[in-house]
Amino acid sequence: MPDPMILVTGATGKVGRTFIRRFLAEPRFKPFHVRALCHNRVLDQTDRLTVARGSIADRAVVDEAMQGVTHVLHLATCKETPDDVMDVTVKGLFWLLEAARTSDTFEQFILIGGDAGIGHFFFPHPVPVTEQQRHSAYPGCYALSKVLEEVMLEQYYIQYDLNGCCLMAPWIMEKDDFKYTLTFGQDVFGGPRWCDLVSADEAAEYARTNTVPVLVDREGRPIKRNFVHVNDLIDAVFAAIDHPKARQQKFNICMDEPVDYEQVAGYLALTRHLPRVGIKTDYCSTWLDNSKAKFLLGWRPKYDLEMLIEEAWSYQRGPDDPRKVWYPG
Repeated sequence: MPDPMILVTGATGKVGRTFIRRFLAEPRFKPFHVRALCHNRVLDQTDRLTVARGSIADRAVVDEAMQGVTHVLHLATCKETPDDVMDVTVKGLFWLLEAARTSDTFEQFILIGGDAGIGHFFFPHPVPVTEQQRHSAYPGCYALSKVLEEVMLEQYYIQYDLNGCCLMAPWIMEKDDFKYTLTFGQDVFGGPRWCDLVSADEAAEYARTNTVPVLVDREGRPIKRNFVHVNDLIDAVFAAIDHPKARQQKFNICMDEPVDYEQVAGYLALTRHLPRVGIKTDYCSTWLDNSKAKFLLGWRPKYDLEMLIEEAWSYQRGPDDPRKVWYPG
């Protein structure tokens, strides 16, 4: 029999690069080869890593990339890019699933979903959010795309009994990402953009003093928001690969507790003497429940709040590791 092969879409992104590096080094997956589907950026090929080039929206590209593939890890996504999002989310996933269901070699499809599909901190969630939570995309095309992905995969379970699973991840952190989610400067990573929630003079002063924003809801309560470290997410992917209890299941993959912005500010005040400021918003707290992944997959997150903060604040970037965000939003 030929060696198993996993196709990784979105292979040059944060998760894709880390997954491929760790996957190729993991003894359990030594028989596997990796095929990376790349579009605008490419990876260097090795004896176990090959590269397929082209757009995921092109059926011929996908069909060729799927030749001999046994497993698919679907990471390719768009943020708030309306011109591209349907090509990647709908057409790209459709071609992948069509190729998978008609393949003689295919065994398992793993989709990385997102808590944007349940509205994360845009909508109230008065109880812990389990995998049974109904879809509720917040305004914009990215959240809608995450709903469409999950629904399409679920329908392939029903239509064709496809073997797949969805790992629903909140905001994925690595290196110094978390530090840059809390800056009032223009270099803020993701949202909220704190500099847009205060005056320009306040933003400049808060950026100068490294003031920590404390996100609060309309009642003035500190908000809790879910995160996951990229290595914990990849551990979950490893656990799901060929796991019989992953078949046609969805799992919340996140830290054991959401990040409390007040606790973040308190820890940074204690350890780094940083000031804080409350920022009142209409956002809401959310608590993702990761019990199902623990129970069925035996997965456990390693990162807690202290580890997340310490890694982000101690990380030193070298000249070959510039901080660059490849997508808007």
